Amino acid sequence: MVISLFGVRLVQLQGLDPHAYAAAAAAEGLVEVTLPAKRGPILDRDGVPLASSIDGLMVVADPAQTADRAGEIARFLSTKLHIDYFDAKAALSKTGTRFAYVARRVPSTLAMDVVAEAKALGYKGIDTRSDPLREYPAHDVAANLIGFMGGVGQPLGGLELTFNKMLAGTDGSEKYEVGAGNRLPLGDSTTVAPQNGQDLHTTIDRDVQWYVQRVLRQTVLGARGDSGSAVVMDSRTGELIAVADYPTFDADNPLVSPKEDLGSRALSDVYEPGSVEKVLTLSSLIDAGKVTPHTKIVVPGAYPVLDTSIKDWFPHDRLHLTLTGVLAKSSNIGTVRAAEQFTPRQLHDYLASFGLGTRTGIGVRGESAGLLPAAGIWSILSRATIAFGQGVSVNAVQMAAAINTVANGGVYVSPSLIQGSATTDTGQVVGTDVTSTHRVISTAAARAMSMMMERVLDPEEGVAPGAAIPGYRVAGKTGTAQRVDPKCGCYRGFTVSFAGFAPADDPRFTVYVVVQNPRDGKGGGSTAGPAFQKIMSHLLRRYGIEPTGTEPSHLPVEW
Repeated sequence: MVISLFGVRLVQLQGLDPHAYAAAAAAEGLVEVTLPAKRGPILDRDGVPLASSIDGLMVVADPAQTADRAGEIARFLSTKLHIDYFDAKAALSKTGTRFAYVARRVPSTLAMDVVAEAKALGYKGIDTRSDPLREYPAHDVAANLIGFMGGVGQPLGGLELTFNKMLAGTDGSEKYEVGAGNRLPLGDSTTVAPQNGQDLHTTIDRDVQWYVQRVLRQTVLGARGDSGSAVVMDSRTGELIAVADYPTFDADNPLVSPKEDLGSRALSDVYEPGSVEKVLTLSSLIDAGKVTPHTKIVVPGAYPVLDTSIKDWFPHDRLHLTLTGVLAKSSNIGTVRAAEQFTPRQLHDYLASFGLGTRTGIGVRGESAGLLPAAGIWSILSRATIAFGQGVSVNAVQMAAAINTVANGGVYVSPSLIQGSATTDTGQVVGTDVTSTHRVISTAAARAMSMMMERVLDPEEGVAPGAAIPGYRVAGKTGTAQRVDPKCGCYRGFTVSFAGFAPADDPRFTVYVVVQNPRDGKGGGSTAGPAFQKIMSHLLRRYGIEPTGTEPSHLPVEW
């Protein structure tokens, strides 16, 4: 009969009434605690932390000891820990459990001081447990890429969110018995250790990123612009050394910044690139055998297209320019006349091969693909304007990668932000291990375009002498485009930019700087060119790149 009674009880516990048993166990003193995993760090290319986890504490309660004074204790804790009073009171008076979270991820010193003060006031049942905190030691440096964490430890943007599965790890757990408010030394206990998150290695150079952000900030403020972006690529590998935005935010204190500043404009904002795109159009024509750097072009003061006229940024009478001169002086008219040798399909396919109209897919959320209209809907006018960078839209990383194709001998290399490889939350594998390449233009065409781009910086013939670096051969191109204002759906204001690489005859770095809606009345060469010069000079010094010592380009500009 005794055995039968035990059998009936066993069936009741294991099969018929497990929930009632669990509730009874909790009432008798069985506690289950989460053991938080330590989040993996986000590192720069040299292993320097951009985001890391440091020791923090959670403040917890034993409701069996706090319920009678829940309101009083809640007022104390809400004042000291800056938490919601009603949430704290609910935790402190929770029934059916001997464990409740009151506050998560509290700095260790603060948590220990508050608990010590609580005990001194006679408040029983308040304690701490380990709970790692997220820290961003460089504050705003690469914050636009890294993202940030919410108050309860959830990722809210950037790499933190995109790679959350690998960074977060897996929490552990611990079950044990308590009695009279204390853990029973000989009671039942079970522990499952947490599995800490993995490291995420980026291609960013933290020191370069810091410098680029400061130069960009100075440039945007000096031009009285709305915003700006700057991109630095390793010309050979496509690795992103820096991706800067202004305005940006402090990842340790993100909520004091406007929502629109919490992402990466270099990837999410799209705009018409303007004359920087002439590099793509003219190098495509050279590759197709339609022109050479020496091709002679008559450039009138205005060029009729349908019922409108294409004009240059500067007034002039009839000019006799070579194709090199068309680029050096950034002539819209000369570019349009040269591009008429292409059908819309031919130019479209070259621009698509340069990466326009396609996301780079580097692993940052919110990236836009830009817009490259289908060739079948190009009008006669749009064929003309697309040739010099109006009527298409890009993001800054996308455009930097397109220009880098020329620097890389005509081969497009997909940009990378992650060293090695990592899997995003959508299952996409990204990183340097999966970099892709394809040839866009011939080596000879890329070499010819590079020599043409050198003339853009010529102090007598070019439009951007302020981008030149003494002792080095530098290739570059300015951009000034009308800017679409989404508020009116019309053109209002300008986008100015400068893209280039150095050394021109053996490129190591490609740099692209863009400023939105400057109000200083200057163009890409005067506003973005000097910023390019500072950034590129810093890179050449930091990485010890010596001048090649070869003669610069002397391609003729006029005939």
